[in-house]
Amino acid sequence: MSIRIVFLGTGAAVPTAQRSLPAVLLQRANEQILFDCGEAAQRQMILAKAGLHKKLGIFITHMHGDHVLGLPGLLQTMALMDRQKPVDAYGPVGLEHFLKCLQETLQFQLTFPVNIHEITRAGVVCDEAEYTVGAEPSNHAVTSFSYAFVEKPRAGKFHPDKAKALGVPVGDAWSSLQHGKEYVFPNGAVIKPEDVTDPPRKGRKVVYTGDTRPFEGFALFAADADLVIHEATFDDTLAEKAQIDGHSTPSQAALEAKAANAKSLVLTHISARYSDITLLVEQAKKIFPITIVAHDFLELELPLGE
Repeated sequence: MSIRIVFLGTGAAVPTAQRSLPAVLLQRANEQILFDCGEAAQRQMILAKAGLHKKLGIFITHMHGDHVLGLPGLLQTMALMDRQKPVDAYGPVGLEHFLKCLQETLQFQLTFPVNIHEITRAGVVCDEAEYTVGAEPSNHAVTSFSYAFVEKPRAGKFHPDKAKALGVPVGDAWSSLQHGKEYVFPNGAVIKPEDVTDPPRKGRKVVYTGDTRPFEGFALFAADADLVIHEATFDDTLAEKAQIDGHSTPSQAALEAKAANAKSLVLTHISARYSDITLLVEQAKKIFPITIVAHDFLELELPLGE
């Protein structure tokens, strides 16, 4: 199955006519993961034909308004559309209080449970059957986290010819071997999965930084990512301002992606001052050629590799 990534909002702090506020949607089968939730995220999801009833996990990087103020609106819209499935929301300490205060003040009722998971340390924060989402403290002006979506390894390619040659009966025995379990003949002889399958196949990895300066540990956290989605709020000539405000420049993002041995880089969280992103692309590509700057409703696909 392909992974579809939709950039719902790519601006920084202030929306423009071209850029909504930060929100990146990762779709995999019938599941959705939303990284950050800027204002009007639900409208952007509707325009992207994303659907508001699928299994959903929301991962907030930090508690600045442009990254979280869309969350109450999204939840209320889902309730008005009679959503029943629960939503899991992850983020720094303060996320639960934020939602509770808003719900009490606005007096809106939800038709579904919201399970809130406040993050206090690095590590895996979401562990599903086929993937995990890990968090790593980043380097912004407030407590913030970067996130890594990592698929668990898939079983290696199964070779029926090898199974037949070893006398393994077709059916459940083949299935067991494909899923990593040994098959034992009545006489006690054992066939191991590696006798009839290739090594496990590595899953895909997508890393989303949120707002951050470059930080120690990112290269390891994002190692070998298929895609790094990195903020680049200001161009290289404003590196001092980026440092003061807790942001990155294109060259800094490119250096981070290069150090992580990433396959590709997408820059987002673009300041409203850049109606023309040519300079941002040029600065990043000098260091990391496989770079693009995201725009609202940009869609990328990560196919399932062999």
